[in-house]
Amino acid sequence: MSTMYSQDSLPDAVKVPSGNKVVLQTVGAGEILYECRPKKDMPGQFEWTFVGPDAVLKDRSGMQVGRYYGPPATWESSDGSKVTATQVAVAPAGTGNIPYQLVKANPATGMGAMTQTTYIQRVATRGGVAPAEACDMSKAGAKQKVGYQADYIFWKAN
Repeated sequence: MSTMYSQDSLPDAVKVPSGNKVVLQTVGAGEILYECRPKKDMPGQFEWTFVGPDAVLKDRSGMQVGRYYGPPATWESSDGSKVTATQVAVAPAGTGNIPYQLVKANPATGMGAMTQTTYIQRVATRGGVAPAEACDMSKAGAKQKVGYQADYIFWKAN
């Protein structure tokens, strides 16, 4: 890799455990889809609920290297390999930004860049939070896309 990556400025909750190394740094830019749905266990109340992302993944030089989409949340390399993951932790990333996130990768499908991925970090987030517009019974089922950008850092075991 051409540039070093440091976790020093990240909250502890989203730091990758030792024994892993960065193998790919990407910038994801696209949209997150939200839907106005009833709140769980709160009859008559509604909220904007995360449905899934749709983003292009580019390397640090700006070349497209894959896609991020869902549900389920899936990172797919241009070489056809792809991985899903399970959320481990989130941490605040500032007002108006989706949180930092650490996910543990499930076994990848296909052979390529996503093979043997252990963790993926979402950092440097901009935008992507649920719509500010009211969500109530009159808007039940309404969908809105919100623009966002984030760095996705891919890790593999040493």
